[in-house]
Amino acid sequence: MNRPEGNPEEKGLDQNKGDISVFRKTHAADLTAESRLLSAFRKDTHACRAYLAGRECLNENGESFHLGLVQKIKQQMSRDPTLSSQHPSVLGLSEFTRMANEVAVGKSSKALVENRVLGIQTPGFTGAVRLAAELLKSWYDATRAWDGPLYLSSPCDDMLADIFQAAGIRDICRFRYWCDEQRGVCLENLLEDLEVVPEGSVIILSASGHYPTGADLSQDQWQIITQLAVRRKLFLVLLLPTLPLCSGDPWREAWPVQYCVSLGMELFCIQSFSHSFGLHGEAVGHLLCVLKNSSLLRAVRSQAEKLAQTLWAPLCTTGAHVVAAVLSNPAHLSEWRLEVKQAVERCMLVREVLRERLRLLGTPGNWDHLTQQRGLYCCLAMNGQQVDFLEKQRHVYVLPGGCLNISAINGRNIDYIAESIYQCLTTPP
Repeated sequence: MNRPEGNPEEKGLDQNKGDISVFRKTHAADLTAESRLLSAFRKDTHACRAYLAGRECLNENGESFHLGLVQKIKQQMSRDPTLSSQHPSVLGLSEFTRMANEVAVGKSSKALVENRVLGIQTPGFTGAVRLAAELLKSWYDATRAWDGPLYLSSPCDDMLADIFQAAGIRDICRFRYWCDEQRGVCLENLLEDLEVVPEGSVIILSASGHYPTGADLSQDQWQIITQLAVRRKLFLVLLLPTLPLCSGDPWREAWPVQYCVSLGMELFCIQSFSHSFGLHGEAVGHLLCVLKNSSLLRAVRSQAEKLAQTLWAPLCTTGAHVVAAVLSNPAHLSEWRLEVKQAVERCMLVREVLRERLRLLGTPGNWDHLTQQRGLYCCLAMNGQQVDFLEKQRHVYVLPGGCLNISAINGRNIDYIAESIYQCLTTPP
């Protein structure tokens, strides 16, 4: 059908409208704390500036953690013509998901034997979070499009709330986790908050390597929390973002997942292999779904496949091949664990030296929590004014609360950082 012609004046008006962008009312997104700090650091020209707000595992030279074993395996893969012709399913490389499942729940897990575990390769940790969000939104409550409530720890990775909101989950709340006075997890506050959440709520908990505080729950604390979760029918989404950079033992760090599964709980577990394999440019994530019985597996798998097809293009499998090659080969596994252990021990040494430097300087407060915790991250329990002092007066960049990446501290900057913390806490406001 032809559209009737308008008069010349109307045509002119329409042409003018064409000069106006449909995006004219778009506002710039708010910067995350990490983005703002990194931008400020890059503009900083001070000779002793230190960026402690990153996520990556760094070596003593301040460079990204890379493993000789991974480079060797990649060279072997480049000479294997069979790899280039493989086309993995939308759920990823089967050998990778099998090994990732075994790391999380244990090779002899009853859930694996009963075929009620689904593993899905994802483009990094964030990809796994997004797929988990989509599955929850679509299928957590069959009577409606579920949009919460979902509970995150306070503090936590701010990215988590953004991802769940982007998936359409709006009812996002917080429960207390870190306590400045205790310099660690306050179990009493945590239990008090979870006791009053609506029955059936989704709870996001770090199984190991809590970001950004580095404070993890003990096995005794996990046993108390899972009792509450079972009684109140809470659905747990467990996070393993830096496995196994807290202890060097992947099965030890995945113990909370294994324990929950042994109780017959349904859950999601989100894993990242990028940090511990030095695969920073090849994001390798994994979403583990543990179901009540195997009859549910086919339906959940089909929904995961459908969602994955809408979320990302065919997955890059290079990093997944590397992870699978390491975890499935006893010799490779031993070599990998040795390299990871060296990174873990370096972080532990940094914690010990930093605590001693702070003690010798007479820094106010108790700093024992630095060595009582493990992994990449820790929290100095600072207020906003103190964090600003570090940035503006000392050119040391940390996250809100004084949370920082321990691996970013090395022999060249540790004395300056210790002195900066001392001045921050002793200089009158």
